[in-house]
Amino acid sequence: MLKELYTAAMGMMPQQTRLEVAANNMANANATGFKRQAVFERNLIDARANFYNVEGDAEQNDPPVGSYTDFNQGSLQKTDNPLDLAIENNGFFVVQDEEGKQFLTKNGSFKLSEDGSIKSMDGKLLLGQNGPINVFNEFFDTAQNNSKSKSLDIKITPNGEIFANKFSVGTLLIAEPEDAQTLQRVSGSDFVQTNITNSKFLDPENINVKQGYLESSNVDIVSEMVQMIELQRMFEAGSKVIHTNEGTLTNSIRMGRYY
Repeated sequence: MLKELYTAAMGMMPQQTRLEVAANNMANANATGFKRQAVFERNLIDARANFYNVEGDAEQNDPPVGSYTDFNQGSLQKTDNPLDLAIENNGFFVVQDEEGKQFLTKNGSFKLSEDGSIKSMDGKLLLGQNGPINVFNEFFDTAQNNSKSKSLDIKITPNGEIFANKFSVGTLLIAEPEDAQTLQRVSGSDFVQTNITNSKFLDPENINVKQGYLESSNVDIVSEMVQMIELQRMFEAGSKVIHTNEGTLTNSIRMGRYY
């Protein structure tokens, strides 16, 4: 009787994880550069082994299920904004926060700050091969930065070279991990490298950047909705099994009482 309860519970936990992942994918379906998560089930023998660890143990770490990130490229949407960028390969933009920590991202939506730096929408600096990119070069007088920025013409070539009013101000730093699955997600579209991540910085001739485009998320909303409906039904079926066995167990205990 108890075995049926544990079996049903162990079956429901992976479905709960799948539901959470699908819900998160749908919530970020419109986020630029977002990479969907997917769930896989490990060897089922691990589930059997868990029954022998702690009797009656059904903790969240027990289910033979894990998640991974689908790094397939999303569709490119044309925006005509000169600071909207998309990479047509496996590379990532490299951005840096105020503390100097670097992140890899597919979100190519950037803006120009008052000091001439190119930043992500959450304030991280876009890095070039020689450090943070600043379009206000020495040929701009500091006092005229604001007025100059109004007529600033920014062009970015497919190999990542950035021009401000026809003057080269740097080349994009594009990183390509050998195994993207070793990256750790820290936000919707930002990742950090882990101790086991091996990555390289691409040479300009191997970079393919499209200016005026953004990479959409690779989430298929219809597929995620269908999956959520199926998972919810399976979860409810497991719940009914538990309730049925609970009722049977309660009746057995009541009948076995000595009065």
